[in-house]
Amino acid sequence: MSFVHLHNHTQYSLLDGACRVDKIIEKAIKYNMPAVAITDHGNMFGAIDFYKTAHKKGIKPIIGIETYIIDGNIDNPNSKKDKRYHLVLLAKNLKGYKNLIKLSSLAYLKGFYYKPRIDKTLLEKYSEGLICLTACIKGKIPSLLLNKKYNEAQKEVEFLKSIFPDRFYIEIQDHGLEEEIKVIPKLIQLANDTNTPM
Repeated sequence: MSFVHLHNHTQYSLLDGACRVDKIIEKAIKYNMPAVAITDHGNMFGAIDFYKTAHKKGIKPIIGIETYIIDGNIDNPNSKKDKRYHLVLLAKNLKGYKNLIKLSSLAYLKGFYYKPRIDKTLLEKYSEGLICLTACIKGKIPSLLLNKKYNEAQKEVEFLKSIFPDRFYIEIQDHGLEEEIKVIPKLIQLANDTNTPM
């Protein structure tokens, strides 16, 4: 069975991504990955470079974004106080790619406050053709679990499953960080309890 990385940041994730697009493709080739994704923070600046480079090298490019999402409404001036969480979105098809472009653009044009943000209303409106992952420990579900709010995490899973039927996954990350090690068993339990794939 092939392994494919679905959550990677490039040089376009400013102050966070250290890996250049061409190096990601080189590693995918080295490790016999048939595909690889990029999910830069809040933007799609590297999508064209990534697509062309991957396609030229025979690697299937999966275009995504690690968006910043809030619970409130970005049209509300008070939403600036809302905590933003990470959420990974991957384009499944052309419709999904167009929806990623729309969400990324709206995040800058309507939701920008320190970071480009979307809200759940926009997520619902532009969810077609997208696959959703819970993201890192800065995602809402891992954050809730780390704060011992299991029931709220379950509700968030059910909400996201309603938007992304058969296209929502619990993401597991292990970079050796203490918080990741603490949350992994809880994420696995949550996946089992909610019948959600990982």
